[in-house]
Amino acid sequence: MNFRHLRTFVVVAETGGVARASARLNLSQPAASRQIQALESELGVSLFDRIGRRIQLTSEGEDLLRHSRRLLSEADSLAARAGALKKGETGILRVGAAPQVIENTLAAFLTRYQRRHPGIGVRLVEDGGTRQAIRLDRGDVHLSIMAAHHERFQSRPLYPVYCLAVLSNEHRLSRSRTLEVSELANEPLLLLGAGFGTRTWFDAACSVAHIRPRVLLESGAPHTIMALAREGYGIAVISSSIVVPRERVRAVPLVQRGAVIGDWMRITWDSGRFLARYAEQFVDELAVHCRSNYPGRELIRRAPPLPRPKEPSG
Repeated sequence: MNFRHLRTFVVVAETGGVARASARLNLSQPAASRQIQALESELGVSLFDRIGRRIQLTSEGEDLLRHSRRLLSEADSLAARAGALKKGETGILRVGAAPQVIENTLAAFLTRYQRRHPGIGVRLVEDGGTRQAIRLDRGDVHLSIMAAHHERFQSRPLYPVYCLAVLSNEHRLSRSRTLEVSELANEPLLLLGAGFGTRTWFDAACSVAHIRPRVLLESGAPHTIMALAREGYGIAVISSSIVVPRERVRAVPLVQRGAVIGDWMRITWDSGRFLARYAEQFVDELAVHCRSNYPGRELIRRAPPLPRPKEPSG
């Protein structure tokens, strides 16, 4: 349906004549008359009775006028929303992240972000770090925050993430500045499950060091294994993206032959899919936030630096 013809019909009905409607619409009278005739032909009904020089709505025209006004109002709203979307003022953004990233990175950022951009609805999708790439590939999320690099996706680094050993203050290794993975060979260990990126890093380091870790517990809850470590039940291995309690425990960065074990937390997207302007804006603002606000920054100062990856050009 031609919305220009529909708008002409409404204005003619409101003004009571083609001449006045033509002046308001900046159309010639013959052009306005042709648009009304075209609309009548398309709808298959007469909209006006022509009585001499006057016109009057038919019963069908009266009924369709109400619907026409509603359609035009919705069309105007749609155009306004499209303009807002183009400007990055409104939209829905689905962001995937592991629970600890939501807790320790996004929670503080999102409150301020929503105040600045009330028209953007951020929907969080919680999943393990190693499954975030699957979510992104399927299109479940627009953006994914994960400590892994995938050639297929484009990403922007946010902050470094280190592999940490959490020990009771009374443990003989708790005063170390860093710990070699080989030093944990005979220690009882409390590890996160296979869905955590930290576990992938730690398993790879153990393989390189030719050690078989002595695992007491595999858990999906970082705070559980830290509580056990606090009581001296074993050494918990977590990432620096998890906030470590200050009481009775100490977190020590793990290294392998002096090199830190870890990666950069990145915000990642599929460059093969359209990324709305407000999503790009979210990436920029989160990157700025993370320059000085990210978990573990005090702990990792004791460890060798993790080289910053190159950011995408263009």
